[in-house]
Amino acid sequence: DLVKDIAAALESTGLQPELLELELTESMVIQNTERAGRVLAEIKKMGVRLAIDDFGVGYSSLTHLKRFPIDTLKVDRSFIRDLPQDLEDKAITEAIIAMGKSLNLTVVAEGVETAEQQTFLHDHACDEMQGYFFSKPIPSGEFAELLRQRIELSKQ
Repeated sequence: DLVKDIAAALESTGLQPELLELELTESMVIQNTERAGRVLAEIKKMGVRLAIDDFGVGYSSLTHLKRFPIDTLKVDRSFIRDLPQDLEDKAITEAIIAMGKSLNLTVVAEGVETAEQQTFLHDHACDEMQGYFFSKPIPSGEFAELLRQRIELSKQ
């Protein structure tokens, strides 16, 4: 049972539930949306945050925003890749950010690889960004050092 597993993991680690965010893909919930809705509501009651990953590539993503207790929209990298040059990607990304804001959701852009993409997203009030522009994947043991370096840079 997923809910029991999450509760056990939170208890055994002492992690505060609001610090855990689970990413959902459309394929995870599309087969039985009624059951998925009940399970996600239970997880949300625990205080765990929920994110829709790869938003914009599924045919019923808008329905999921209404049906499920989502906290975060993760904009699929396919819309970020050609920013800011591609006018259609610009329009779609701006619309997703605006929609997320109007629904009080955190908006995360995936696949940010250039300063131009970062600037565009920052200028359009995207809440968070992920991608190689910030760091390539690193072993967990190196994360603390990367964070320390970034904090030092931000103080300068």
